[in-house]
Amino acid sequence: MKKIQLFSMLLTVAFATISLTYGCRNKSSQEKQTEKVTGEFQFREKLSAYNFFTGNINELKPNTGLINYELATPLFTDYAVKDRFIVLPKGKLIQYTVQGAFNFPDSTIIIKNFAYRNTDQKKIMIETRLLVKDPYDSKWKVMNYLWNKEQTDAIKHITGARLPITLLDDHNNAVNTIYQVPNTNDCKRCHVKNDILTPIGPKARNLNFTRSGATGNQLTEWAASGYLAGLPEIEKVQRLPDWKDERHFSLNERARAYLDVNCAHCHTPGGDAYNTGLFLEYEQTDINKLGFMKAPVSAGGGAGGLDYDIVPGDAAHSVLAYRMNSTEPGTAMPELARTVIHKEAVQLIKDWINHLPKDKK
Repeated sequence: MKKIQLFSMLLTVAFATISLTYGCRNKSSQEKQTEKVTGEFQFREKLSAYNFFTGNINELKPNTGLINYELATPLFTDYAVKDRFIVLPKGKLIQYTVQGAFNFPDSTIIIKNFAYRNTDQKKIMIETRLLVKDPYDSKWKVMNYLWNKEQTDAIKHITGARLPITLLDDHNNAVNTIYQVPNTNDCKRCHVKNDILTPIGPKARNLNFTRSGATGNQLTEWAASGYLAGLPEIEKVQRLPDWKDERHFSLNERARAYLDVNCAHCHTPGGDAYNTGLFLEYEQTDINKLGFMKAPVSAGGGAGGLDYDIVPGDAAHSVLAYRMNSTEPGTAMPELARTVIHKEAVQLIKDWINHLPKDKK
């Protein structure tokens, strides 16, 4: 009986110690032994409980060891301001693989914070999403935290939410919308590939650039700081274009990069939209899979009566551009993660389609 009670006590302690990966950097030998007890990762009730940030939590000032990162081409979410961080377990590194992917160690936490700019140019926190690689089974787990009105903390929130907000877009125009905080199943729809939940944004090719104000490439800085192992010469790492950078990248490169980040996590073999046959990865070369003169599948009325996903040289008759330019349920694409039209991106895709050679039909 005493042995059973002791095991139960150790299991309870294990949940607490494992779930606070960042806050327990300096573990005692007893705590290290406790972590060996099997137990799934347990998400904390409040974001503040992880001790990711110092001072006023809504200022997102990272504690020592928190890795802040940016993406060359980020996912669009209602003109949201996003802050991204990674927490690594002590003594562990991210491994660069020969495929240009990352292998994150168990207990890694990926943090993505969403905020908007209000009409007073003030940054208002909305939600913070966590991806945790559970040391119990090496699988990724997801949880969302909804910020309170006082902006003093974010609370674990599983069921999603609809929040009326007035935000400023990239041209400082006021936009009224009902921001949709996803539920955990919505998150899984985008993050699951071949039935395995996985990170989307932090890929080597999307981190392979020099951030504004930095002196060196983001990946080489990671390697120099001891966060990343196995990085080859940076010239050998694939680079995803910045969709806004007209100076260094062609129209085709920028459009394909945007579609890769915003669409290809679903429109890829093993993704949520696999049955459509429309695959929008940056490296995709099959024009039929890219939608050229391909009839839409399962779109129904969402296709707007149009016959093909992409009609080279004719964006006005292309389902892809039509659905990106809508917010109507059943028509809008992507169908998750946005409630307003990304006007600049729609124009980019229209320009790209209109410049495609008509002999691609």
